[in-house]
Amino acid sequence: MKYDGFTTFKAIQKDGVLVVTIDFPPVNLQGQEMLADLNTLCLRLERDRDVKVVIFQSAHPEIWVCHYDTTLLKDMSNEAVSRDEAELLDLQVVLERISKLPQATIAKLEGFARGGGHEFALACDMRFAARGKFKFMQMEVGMGILPCGGGASRMARQVGLGRALEIILSARDFTADEAEAYGTINKALDADKIGPYVDELAKRIATFPAASIQACKRTVYESIDKPIDEALKAEAYWLYQATSKTPAIKRFSIADEKGMQLDMNNQRNWNQLVESVQEIE
Repeated sequence: MKYDGFTTFKAIQKDGVLVVTIDFPPVNLQGQEMLADLNTLCLRLERDRDVKVVIFQSAHPEIWVCHYDTTLLKDMSNEAVSRDEAELLDLQVVLERISKLPQATIAKLEGFARGGGHEFALACDMRFAARGKFKFMQMEVGMGILPCGGGASRMARQVGLGRALEIILSARDFTADEAEAYGTINKALDADKIGPYVDELAKRIATFPAASIQACKRTVYESIDKPIDEALKAEAYWLYQATSKTPAIKRFSIADEKGMQLDMNNQRNWNQLVESVQEIE
């Protein structure tokens, strides 16, 4: 699969990791050009089983992704519509497509991510931010609207009701450490450590079966807002999707034949064991 021809970012693949570097001067504005590029990227990734992890980063020294292009909002109707008449924005559609990719997606945040830029990060599976460089904000309430790229719904699922409302209604900047404490990111790291951390994580995930990565994602996302009995049923369903497409049964059979689970050294070294078992295909 080729990952070229984009105007707002560059994409480079190495083994099972695709690094997408957003580079759309002057401010990485989230407009039609970027949304079109992201949509095309998703189309290719949805059909690619060689890429297992996607890292989204920025070439801009201060900005990860800017807010949604306000020129796309100024022509909206000032008349209220019914719930049945409301249509999804392009931003919502594209970010939802990103969230449903079969690959693991990581936002490597080394600059501002405000408004739609922050909502883009929330649509990724994992987020890591650099101290002293990352800030996020949902400023929409101050403009007279609301987060309209999944910011309200995804943030509520991520951090809970009270914190989501504080973030949205305060319309203020939050630092990387605040983001970690509130739960909008996985981890805040020093600026010189975020690169190695994200790279090592991406490489490790990329060693695992693509079908298993996808099944894990689907199970977690389905479980968020389901009653426990339905969530457990989803786990069982996706388990069989994984075992039908990965060497799992073969690996379990070999482990059983060799008594691997009864070996105390294996129990002490699972961190390395899950890497070595990838040799069984």
